Amino acid sequence: MAETHRYRLGVTLFLIAAFASFLLSIGLWFSDYRDEGVFVGLWVPSILAAGAFWTTAVVRRA
Repeated sequence: MAETHRYRLGVTLFLIAAFASFLLSIGLWFSDYRDEGVFVGLWVPSILAAGAFWTTAVVRRA
């Protein structure tokens, strides 16, 4: 039960972080900070990849 809760919490946090990064990137882009928007936009796949790695580690540990 605790592992399932930890798994869901982790997935949720990584998705929220990726979505927040995406929104920040869009906000920067349309505020004429295009280079910064592109830089922050590059965080999204990195966050999702880290989440996939973390998810795999939690599943293998259980």
